Amino acid sequence: MTPLDISVVICVYTEDRWDDVLAAVASVRAQSRPAREVLLVVDHNPVLLDRLALEYKETPEVRVLPNAGPRGLSAGRNTGIAASSGEIIAFLDDDAVAERDWLRRFADPYSDPRVLAVGGRCEPVWSSGRRPVWFPEEFDWVVGCSYRGLPPGRVRVRNILGGNASFRRSAFDLVGGFASGIGRDGDKRPMGGEETELCIRLGRERPDAILLVDDRAVIHHKVPRAREHFAYFRTRTYAEGLSKALVARSVGTGKGLESERRYTTRVLPAGIARGLGDVLRARPGGGRRAGAIVAGVLTAAGGYVVGTVRARRNGTTFAVVPIDAATAVAGEAVEALDASRGPGARAVGPERARPGEGAA
Repeated sequence: MTPLDISVVICVYTEDRWDDVLAAVASVRAQSRPAREVLLVVDHNPVLLDRLALEYKETPEVRVLPNAGPRGLSAGRNTGIAASSGEIIAFLDDDAVAERDWLRRFADPYSDPRVLAVGGRCEPVWSSGRRPVWFPEEFDWVVGCSYRGLPPGRVRVRNILGGNASFRRSAFDLVGGFASGIGRDGDKRPMGGEETELCIRLGRERPDAILLVDDRAVIHHKVPRAREHFAYFRTRTYAEGLSKALVARSVGTGKGLESERRYTTRVLPAGIARGLGDVLRARPGGGRRAGAIVAGVLTAAGGYVVGTVRARRNGTTFAVVPIDAATAVAGEAVEALDASRGPGARAVGPERARPGEGAA
Protein backbone atom coordinates (compact mmCIF):
# COMPACT_ATOMS: atom_id res chain seq x y z
CA MET A 1 0.00 0.00 0.00
CA THR A 2 1.30 3.48 -0.90
CA PRO A 3 1.99 5.59 2.22
CA LEU A 4 -0.42 8.49 2.67
CA ASP A 5 1.01 11.99 2.34
CA ILE A 6 0.67 14.17 5.45
CA SER A 7 0.33 17.95 5.42
CA VAL A 8 1.01 19.73 8.73
CA VAL A 9 -0.88 22.93 9.58
CA ILE A 10 0.44 25.33 12.24
CA CYS A 11 -1.74 28.36 12.98
CA VAL A 12 0.13 31.42 14.28
CA TYR A 13 -0.98 34.86 15.37
CA THR A 14 1.65 36.77 17.36
CA GLU A 15 5.31 37.72 17.02
CA ASP A 16 5.68 37.10 20.75
CA ARG A 17 5.94 33.41 19.87
CA TRP A 18 8.53 33.82 17.12
CA ASP A 19 11.07 31.43 18.61
CA ASP A 20 8.34 28.95 19.48
CA VAL A 21 7.05 28.96 15.89
CA LEU A 22 10.53 28.33 14.49
CA ALA A 23 10.99 25.46 16.95
CA ALA A 24 7.62 23.96 15.97
CA VAL A 25 8.49 24.05 12.27
CA ALA A 26 11.95 22.62 12.93
CA SER A 27 10.43 19.69 14.84
CA VAL A 28 8.17 18.86 11.89
CA ARG A 29 11.03 19.07 9.40
CA ALA A 30 13.04 16.63 11.56
CA GLN A 31 10.38 13.90 11.55
CA SER A 32 11.37 10.26 10.92
CA ARG A 33 8.42 10.15 8.52
CA PRO A 34 8.68 13.36 6.48
CA ALA A 35 5.68 15.61 6.00
CA ARG A 36 4.61 16.47 2.48
CA GLU A 37 4.47 20.14 3.48
CA VAL A 38 4.19 22.51 6.42
CA LEU A 39 1.58 25.27 6.18
CA LEU A 40 1.96 28.28 8.47
CA VAL A 41 -1.38 30.09 8.57
CA VAL A 42 -1.09 33.62 9.96
CA ASP A 43 -4.17 35.05 11.66
CA HIS A 44 -4.63 38.63 10.44
CA ASN A 45 -1.17 39.86 11.43
CA PRO A 46 0.50 41.47 8.37
CA VAL A 47 3.82 42.10 10.13
CA LEU A 48 4.18 38.48 11.22
CA LEU A 49 3.04 37.31 7.79
CA ASP A 50 5.79 39.24 6.03
CA ARG A 51 8.44 38.18 8.51
CA LEU A 52 7.61 34.47 8.21
CA ALA A 53 7.40 34.68 4.42
CA LEU A 54 10.95 36.05 4.35
CA GLU A 55 12.18 33.52 6.92
CA TYR A 56 11.01 30.56 4.81
CA LYS A 57 11.44 32.08 1.37
CA GLU A 58 14.15 29.52 0.51
CA THR A 59 12.37 26.58 2.16
CA PRO A 60 9.92 25.19 -0.42
CA GLU A 61 8.35 22.61 1.90
CA VAL A 62 7.20 25.41 4.26
CA ARG A 63 4.36 27.54 2.94
CA VAL A 64 3.23 30.77 4.61
CA LEU A 65 -0.28 32.07 3.95
CA PRO A 66 -2.85 34.36 5.54
CA ASN A 67 -6.02 33.23 7.25
CA ALA A 68 -8.60 33.54 4.45
CA GLY A 69 -11.56 33.60 6.85
CA PRO A 70 -12.64 35.53 9.93
CA ARG A 71 -10.20 36.06 12.77
CA GLY A 72 -9.67 32.98 14.93
CA LEU A 73 -8.19 29.53 15.20
CA SER A 74 -11.03 27.69 13.48
CA ALA A 75 -10.86 29.74 10.29
CA GLY A 76 -7.07 29.50 10.34
CA ARG A 77 -7.27 25.72 10.46
CA ASN A 78 -9.88 25.72 7.70
CA THR A 79 -7.58 27.85 5.55
CA GLY A 80 -4.80 25.30 6.06
CA ILE A 81 -7.13 22.45 5.16
CA ALA A 82 -8.21 24.17 1.95
CA ALA A 83 -4.64 24.99 0.88
CA SER A 84 -3.10 21.63 1.78
CA SER A 85 -2.53 18.74 -0.59
CA GLY A 86 -1.91 15.78 1.72
CA GLU A 87 -4.38 12.96 2.18
CA ILE A 88 -3.87 13.32 5.94
CA ILE A 89 -3.87 16.75 7.60
CA ALA A 90 -2.12 17.10 10.96
CA PHE A 91 -2.32 20.06 13.32
CA LEU A 92 0.38 21.28 15.71
CA ASP A 93 0.15 24.19 18.13
CA ASP A 94 2.50 27.09 17.46
CA ASP A 95 4.06 26.81 20.93
CA ALA A 96 4.73 23.06 20.83
CA VAL A 97 7.41 20.77 19.44
CA ALA A 98 6.78 17.25 18.17
CA GLU A 99 8.88 14.22 18.98
CA ARG A 100 10.70 12.61 16.05
CA ASP A 101 8.21 9.78 15.47
CA TRP A 102 5.10 11.97 15.81
CA LEU A 103 3.94 11.69 12.20
CA ARG A 104 4.86 8.01 11.95
CA ARG A 105 2.61 7.25 14.91
CA PHE A 106 -0.16 9.25 13.28
CA ALA A 107 0.22 7.52 9.93
CA ASP A 108 0.13 3.88 11.06
CA PRO A 109 -3.59 3.61 12.01
CA TYR A 110 -4.78 5.08 8.71
CA SER A 111 -4.16 1.72 7.03
CA ASP A 112 -7.69 1.01 8.31
CA PRO A 113 -10.06 3.01 6.04
CA ARG A 114 -12.53 3.42 8.91
CA VAL A 115 -10.02 5.56 10.83
CA LEU A 116 -10.83 9.22 10.19
CA ALA A 117 -8.85 10.91 12.97
CA VAL A 118 -5.84 10.20 15.17
CA GLY A 119 -4.69 12.33 18.09
CA GLY A 120 -1.71 12.11 20.41
CA ARG A 121 -0.37 12.99 23.86
CA CYS A 122 0.51 16.55 24.86
CA GLU A 123 3.10 16.93 27.62
CA PRO A 124 3.31 20.27 29.46
CA VAL A 125 6.59 22.21 29.55
CA TRP A 126 6.23 24.57 32.51
CA SER A 127 7.98 27.91 32.02
CA SER A 128 8.87 27.96 35.73
CA GLY A 129 10.67 24.64 35.31
CA ARG A 130 8.22 22.49 37.24
CA ARG A 131 4.51 21.90 37.75
CA PRO A 132 2.94 24.29 40.29
CA VAL A 133 2.41 22.30 43.48
CA TRP A 134 -1.30 23.14 43.55
CA PHE A 135 -2.02 22.27 39.89
CA PRO A 136 -3.88 18.93 39.57
CA GLU A 137 -2.90 16.65 36.67
CA GLU A 138 -6.61 16.00 36.13
CA PHE A 139 -6.87 19.58 34.85
CA ASP A 140 -3.91 19.65 32.45
CA TRP A 141 -6.43 20.29 29.66
CA VAL A 142 -6.57 23.83 31.08
CA VAL A 143 -3.10 24.40 29.58
CA GLY A 144 -3.82 22.45 26.38
CA CYS A 145 -2.27 19.15 27.48
CA SER A 146 -3.31 15.57 28.08
CA TYR A 147 -4.72 15.03 31.54
CA ARG A 148 -4.81 12.26 34.13
CA GLY A 149 -7.77 10.00 33.46
CA LEU A 150 -7.24 9.51 29.75
CA PRO A 151 -6.84 5.82 28.88
CA PRO A 152 -3.29 4.74 27.94
CA GLY A 153 -2.09 3.26 24.65
CA ARG A 154 -3.93 3.49 21.34
CA VAL A 155 -7.62 3.78 22.18
CA ARG A 156 -10.88 4.77 20.55
CA VAL A 157 -12.28 8.12 21.72
CA ARG A 158 -15.20 10.46 21.13
CA ASN A 159 -12.95 13.39 20.21
CA ILE A 160 -9.29 14.33 19.95
CA LEU A 161 -7.46 17.48 21.08
CA GLY A 162 -6.84 19.97 18.27
CA GLY A 163 -3.30 21.00 19.22
CA ASN A 164 -2.01 17.49 18.51
CA ALA A 165 -4.32 15.98 15.94
CA SER A 166 -4.65 14.53 12.48
CA PHE A 167 -7.62 13.90 10.21
CA ARG A 168 -8.18 12.09 6.95
CA ARG A 169 -9.04 14.65 4.27
CA SER A 170 -12.29 12.85 3.52
CA ALA A 171 -13.45 13.71 7.06
CA PHE A 172 -13.59 17.39 6.10
CA ASP A 173 -15.18 16.56 2.75
CA LEU A 174 -17.88 14.82 4.76
CA VAL A 175 -18.75 17.39 7.44
CA GLY A 176 -16.92 20.61 6.53
CA GLY A 177 -14.33 22.21 8.77
CA PHE A 178 -14.02 23.68 12.25
CA ALA A 179 -16.83 25.92 13.44
CA SER A 180 -16.14 29.59 14.16
CA GLY A 181 -17.82 31.01 17.25
CA ILE A 182 -17.02 28.13 19.61
CA GLY A 183 -13.26 28.18 20.12
CA ARG A 184 -10.66 30.94 20.11
CA ASP A 185 -11.99 33.48 17.64
CA GLY A 186 -10.50 36.68 19.00
CA ASP A 187 -12.62 36.59 22.16
CA LYS A 188 -10.80 37.66 25.31
CA ARG A 189 -11.81 34.44 27.05
CA PRO A 190 -9.75 31.30 26.33
CA MET A 191 -12.61 29.33 24.78
CA GLY A 192 -12.36 25.82 23.37
CA GLY A 193 -14.53 22.96 22.17
CA GLU A 194 -14.30 23.33 18.39
CA GLU A 195 -12.49 19.98 18.04
CA THR A 196 -15.11 18.23 20.16
CA GLU A 197 -17.96 19.68 18.11
CA LEU A 198 -16.33 18.67 14.82
CA CYS A 199 -15.58 15.12 16.01
CA ILE A 200 -19.16 14.63 17.22
CA ARG A 201 -20.50 15.84 13.86
CA LEU A 202 -18.16 13.39 12.18
CA GLY A 203 -19.36 10.49 14.32
CA ARG A 204 -22.97 11.35 13.58
CA GLU A 205 -22.38 11.48 9.83
CA ARG A 206 -20.30 8.29 9.84
CA PRO A 207 -21.35 6.05 12.76
CA ASP A 208 -18.72 3.50 11.71
CA ALA A 209 -15.93 6.10 11.84
CA ILE A 210 -13.02 5.37 14.19
CA LEU A 211 -11.32 8.20 16.08
CA LEU A 212 -8.21 7.25 18.01
CA VAL A 213 -5.67 8.64 20.44
CA ASP A 214 -2.19 7.10 20.39
CA ASP A 215 -0.19 8.24 23.41
CA ARG A 216 3.07 7.50 21.56
CA ALA A 217 2.40 10.44 19.21
CA VAL A 218 3.90 12.96 21.59
CA ILE A 219 4.31 16.72 21.50
CA HIS A 220 5.73 18.98 24.21
CA HIS A 221 3.56 22.03 24.78
CA LYS A 222 4.94 25.20 26.34
CA VAL A 223 2.99 26.60 29.29
CA PRO A 224 3.64 30.35 29.79
CA ARG A 225 4.12 31.62 33.33
CA ALA A 226 0.85 33.55 33.12
CA ARG A 227 -0.99 30.23 32.77
CA GLU A 228 0.63 28.74 35.86
CA HIS A 229 -1.47 30.94 38.15
CA PHE A 230 -4.85 30.17 39.67
CA ALA A 231 -6.41 33.25 38.04
CA TYR A 232 -5.89 31.70 34.60
CA PHE A 233 -7.06 28.31 35.87
CA ARG A 234 -10.32 29.89 37.01
CA THR A 235 -10.79 31.85 33.78
CA ARG A 236 -10.09 28.84 31.58
CA THR A 237 -12.41 26.48 33.43
CA TYR A 238 -15.22 29.05 33.29
CA ALA A 239 -14.64 29.48 29.55
CA GLU A 240 -14.72 25.72 29.10
CA GLY A 241 -18.15 25.66 30.69
CA LEU A 242 -19.32 28.30 28.25
CA SER A 243 -17.86 26.27 25.37
CA LYS A 244 -19.49 23.02 26.50
CA ALA A 245 -22.85 24.77 26.56
CA LEU A 246 -22.39 25.75 22.92
CA VAL A 247 -21.29 22.25 21.96
CA ALA A 248 -24.27 20.72 23.74
CA ARG A 249 -26.55 23.21 22.00
CA SER A 250 -25.11 22.10 18.66
CA VAL A 251 -25.00 18.32 19.06
CA GLY A 252 -27.26 17.64 22.06
CA THR A 253 -26.37 17.04 25.70
CA GLY A 254 -26.16 13.27 25.20
CA LYS A 255 -23.13 13.37 22.93
CA GLY A 256 -21.96 16.80 24.01
CA LEU A 257 -21.42 15.71 27.63
CA GLU A 258 -20.85 11.97 27.20
CA SER A 259 -17.13 11.97 28.09
CA GLU A 260 -17.53 14.74 30.66
CA ARG A 261 -19.89 12.62 32.77
CA ARG A 262 -17.26 9.92 33.23
CA TYR A 263 -14.65 12.58 33.93
CA THR A 264 -16.68 14.28 36.66
CA THR A 265 -18.03 11.12 38.29
CA ARG A 266 -14.86 8.98 38.24
CA VAL A 267 -11.67 10.84 37.40
CA LEU A 268 -12.20 13.94 39.53
CA PRO A 269 -13.40 12.19 42.70
CA ALA A 270 -10.31 9.97 42.47
CA GLY A 271 -8.18 13.11 42.15
CA ILE A 272 -9.77 14.66 45.23
CA ALA A 273 -9.21 11.45 47.20
CA ARG A 274 -5.59 11.37 46.07
CA GLY A 275 -5.08 14.97 47.18
CA LEU A 276 -6.61 14.33 50.59
CA GLY A 277 -4.48 11.21 50.90
CA ASP A 278 -1.40 13.36 50.31
CA VAL A 279 -2.56 15.63 53.13
CA LEU A 280 -2.65 12.64 55.50
CA ARG A 281 0.83 11.62 54.34
CA ALA A 282 2.10 15.18 54.86
CA ARG A 283 2.99 15.53 51.18
CA PRO A 284 3.07 19.10 49.88
CA GLY A 285 0.17 20.53 47.89
CA GLY A 286 -2.35 17.72 48.37
CA GLY A 287 -5.01 19.88 49.97
CA ARG A 288 -4.51 22.66 47.44
CA ARG A 289 -4.83 20.21 44.54
CA ALA A 290 -8.04 18.78 45.98
CA GLY A 291 -9.35 22.32 46.46
CA ALA A 292 -8.39 23.28 42.89
CA ILE A 293 -10.35 20.30 41.54
CA VAL A 294 -13.45 21.35 43.46
CA ALA A 295 -13.01 24.97 42.34
CA GLY A 296 -12.50 23.90 38.75
CA VAL A 297 -15.68 21.81 38.73
CA LEU A 298 -17.76 24.58 40.27
CA THR A 299 -16.38 27.24 37.95
CA ALA A 300 -16.91 25.11 34.84
CA ALA A 301 -20.43 24.28 36.00
CA GLY A 302 -21.13 27.98 36.47
CA GLY A 303 -19.88 28.71 32.96
CA TYR A 304 -22.05 25.92 31.58
CA VAL A 305 -25.17 27.31 33.25
CA VAL A 306 -24.47 30.84 32.02
CA GLY A 307 -23.64 29.55 28.52
CA THR A 308 -26.82 27.47 28.38
CA VAL A 309 -29.00 30.43 29.35
CA ARG A 310 -27.29 32.65 26.79
CA ALA A 311 -27.63 30.04 24.05
CA ARG A 312 -31.32 29.59 24.73
CA ARG A 313 -31.90 33.34 24.78
CA ASN A 314 -29.73 34.31 21.82
CA GLY A 315 -29.45 31.09 19.84
CA THR A 316 -26.19 29.67 18.55
CA THR A 317 -23.83 32.08 16.83
CA PHE A 318 -21.30 29.69 15.32
CA ALA A 319 -21.03 28.12 11.90
CA VAL A 320 -18.51 26.57 9.55
CA VAL A 321 -17.31 29.33 7.22
CA PRO A 322 -16.46 27.68 3.89
CA ILE A 323 -13.00 28.44 2.52
CA ASP A 324 -12.25 27.04 -0.92
CA ALA A 325 -8.81 26.05 -2.14
CA ALA A 326 -8.71 28.84 -4.73
CA THR A 327 -9.20 31.53 -2.06
CA ALA A 328 -6.55 30.05 0.23
CA VAL A 329 -3.97 29.61 -2.54
CA ALA A 330 -4.70 33.06 -3.96
CA GLY A 331 -3.92 34.57 -0.56
CA GLU A 332 -0.66 32.63 -0.46
CA ALA A 333 0.33 33.84 -3.92
CA VAL A 334 -0.24 37.49 -3.01
CA GLU A 335 1.81 37.11 0.17
CA ALA A 336 4.66 35.56 -1.83
CA LEU A 337 4.62 38.62 -4.09
CA ASP A 338 4.60 40.95 -1.07
CA ALA A 339 7.54 39.11 0.47
CA SER A 340 9.55 39.40 -2.75
CA ARG A 341 9.06 43.16 -2.65
CA GLY A 342 10.39 43.33 0.89
CA PRO A 343 8.86 44.36 4.24
CA GLY A 344 6.30 47.14 4.06
CA ALA A 345 5.28 46.51 0.44
CA ARG A 346 1.70 45.26 0.70
CA ALA A 347 -1.02 44.68 -1.84
CA VAL A 348 -4.39 45.77 -0.47
CA GLY A 349 -7.62 44.48 -1.94
CA PRO A 350 -11.09 43.37 -0.86
CA GLU A 351 -9.76 40.30 0.99
CA ARG A 352 -6.62 41.92 2.37
CA ALA A 353 -5.85 43.10 5.87
CA ARG A 354 -4.48 46.65 5.97
CA PRO A 355 -1.22 47.52 7.66
CA GLY A 356 -1.68 48.43 11.28
CA GLU A 357 -4.38 45.89 12.06
CA GLY A 358 -3.52 44.16 15.32
CA ALA A 359 -2.90 40.47 15.88
CA ALA A 360 -5.56 38.20 17.28
